[in-house]
This record gives sequence, C-alpha cells and structure tokens, in this order.
Amino acid sequence: MWLFFSRRLRMWLILTVVVPLTAGLLRRLGRALERRNGSTRVSRALLKAGDVGDRLRGGRRTA
Repeated sequence: MWLFFSRRLRMWLILTVVVPLTAGLLRRLGRALERRNGSTRVSRALLKAGDVGDRLRGGRRTA
C-alpha cells in the first residue's frame, strides 16, 4: 500500500506522524530514565534526540 502513495505524500506522512511519535517516545524514555537513575549520558541523549525530532518537524516545544 505504501508504494501507491506519491513521494510527497509519503514524506508528509512521515513528518506529521512518524517523527512526532518517535520524538515523543524518545523524550518519554529519557524522562523515565532520569527519574529512575538521575541524569545520565543516555537520558540526556534521549532527550536531545526528542528535541531534534521536534526541530526536524519545524515545531518549537517549550519545557
């Protein structure tokens, strides 16, 4: 089914659905790790990856 979508529609779907969901999941994992173990390299990296996902999408999320 994915093949029947035009390239532009596929890119739009990725940017509007997949990127925000992935960014949110990474951010949620980072926060959970920080609550459990404190601030570690892994938790900071996950939080940064969530922020990068928001920037890719063009959204600016505060706090």
